Amino acid sequence: MPESVSHDSSRRRFLAGAGAVVAATGLVACAADGSTPAGPSPSPSSATTGGGTSAATAAAADPGGPGLVPGGSAVAVANGPRDRPRVALTFHLGPHQTGQDLTLAHQLLADATRLSVPITVFAVGRWLDEHQDLVPAILAGGNELANHTYTHPTLTALPTDRVAAEITGCRDVLARLAPTQGRYFRPSGTSTATPLFLTEAGAAGYRTVVDFDVDPLDYTAPGTDAVVARVRAGTRPGSTVSMHFGYPGTVAAFPRIIANLHTAGLTPVAVHDLLA
Repeated sequence: MPESVSHDSSRRRFLAGAGAVVAATGLVACAADGSTPAGPSPSPSSATTGGGTSAATAAAADPGGPGLVPGGSAVAVANGPRDRPRVALTFHLGPHQTGQDLTLAHQLLADATRLSVPITVFAVGRWLDEHQDLVPAILAGGNELANHTYTHPTLTALPTDRVAAEITGCRDVLARLAPTQGRYFRPSGTSTATPLFLTEAGAAGYRTVVDFDVDPLDYTAPGTDAVVARVRAGTRPGSTVSMHFGYPGTVAAFPRIIANLHTAGLTPVAVHDLLA
C-alpha cells in the first residue's frame, strides 16, 4: 500500500475514533526482548473505561493531555539536550512480563516513588488492557505512560496497514485508560525509527518517536551488576535509557542506578520534561 494512501486511512481511523468518543460523551524500541507475532488487527477501543468514565471528559478536564493531532511525519529523538543535567529512564511493559510475578512491577514502581524518580513507561496496548489495575499504580507516582505498539511485534516485518494498526491500537487503549497520557510512540522489535514508522506515527497524531541512546540489554538477564555498570558507562546529560519491567536484575539494579546518577550530578525526569 502506498504511504500516502496509508496516511489518509490512518487519519480517517483517528478522526473516526475521536468522533465515536464525542458521540458517546455527547473524545524504539526493544530488540529480541520477547517480541510476539502480529495478531489480528486491533479492534476500535471503547470510549469509556470499565468504571464508565469518559475519556473525552477526563481529557477535557486536563488541558495537559497528549493533544494528538494527525499530520505530517513524526520526528525521531534519541536523547534530550546535552547541556542540561537531565536523563530519562524509560521502561518497556508488555508481553515479556507474562509469566512474571507482577510483584516485580509493583516493586519497581514503589522504588521509583520512594526515590522520587519519575519514569516513562512504554506500554504494549493489548497487555495493558488486560492488566488495567496496574495503570493507577503507574500514574500514582507521577510517572508517564507512552505507546509501545498494540501487540509488540517485530514492526519492521509488517506491511504498512499493520504498522498503522499497531500504533493506533495502543493509542486508543491509552486514550481510554489514561486519557491525559500517551504523548510519545516507540516501535517494538527494532531500535530504529524507519521512515514508514515516522509517517504512520504522524498520521496517528504523534509528533515524536522516542528512541534511546543507552541500552544495557537488561532483557538478556545479564545480572544486576552488569545492568548497573552498563547504564553508568553509557549515560550522560540528555540520555534516554531503555530498560524493562519483568526482570529481577533490572528491578534490583534500579536503586543503584539512581544513586549513580545522583553522584554524577544527573537528575532523572520523565521524557516529557527531558524534551521540554
